[in-house]
Amino acid sequence: MRLARSVADIKKAQRLRFEVFYKEMAAVADTRTQLKKRDEDEYDVLCDHLLVIDKTVDRGMKRPWPRRAKVVGTYRVLPQDVAERNQGFYTQGEYDIAPLIAKKRATHRFMELGRSCVLKPYRNRRSVELLWQGLWTYVREHGANVMIGCASFPGTDPKAHALALSFLHHYSLAPEEWRASAHPEQKVDMNMMPKEEVNAKEAMKLMPPLIKGYLRLGAYVGDGAVVDKQFGTTDVLIILPVEAIDSRYFSHFGAPDEVVPQPASRRGHSVH
Repeated sequence: MRLARSVADIKKAQRLRFEVFYKEMAAVADTRTQLKKRDEDEYDVLCDHLLVIDKTVDRGMKRPWPRRAKVVGTYRVLPQDVAERNQGFYTQGEYDIAPLIAKKRATHRFMELGRSCVLKPYRNRRSVELLWQGLWTYVREHGANVMIGCASFPGTDPKAHALALSFLHHYSLAPEEWRASAHPEQKVDMNMMPKEEVNAKEAMKLMPPLIKGYLRLGAYVGDGAVVDKQFGTTDVLIILPVEAIDSRYFSHFGAPDEVVPQPASRRGHSVH
């Protein structure tokens, strides 16, 4: 696990995202994306990219060269100060997060998470732990104390996820001081079932692993879901203040105020 150090590293992350989002899932590629076989946008040059890398060598094959390291997992990370010097957070396109950030400005520093994916054969606990360990190290290095970003359900029919979305609305909706809502023209009401009809155990079974992981850490969700037609998903807003994280996780990943060495960041590369 490390940060991308070069344009070549970022392109590897973009190719992985294309493999997962466009070939395996339901994202719709425009001509440029289809030709390049990379998922890319204007935020890539602003963000840091966490990479999970498989460095193993095929011992059974007699090659005169080692197998090239392969990027098998990635997360895109955007600190608040970088976002505000440029075009803001990507999440603002779906959710009105600006009032929340303004309200918390004196006491909290936000960090956006996005474009998370892992190559199918590597979707196991170890890969998820590596990604979270990388994120948590990044949080501590940059002094961030709120993680924010969109997480997705597959498909563009929110009603197909009525039980899980209703569970999020009734049990995980951010308290008023942390709440942000989807833009009115995009907002889908998650309150599809009365609370008394929501089977929490069944709802959690239907929850995407990434969202389930955030909930276990103590995350809230924003008000309303948003359909993302380009990526073929139904999105929810994740809001995870560090102060809400269960302290038992700190024994494994380190306390928020623990000092860690800071790896080099190569933000500012142009990717073409």
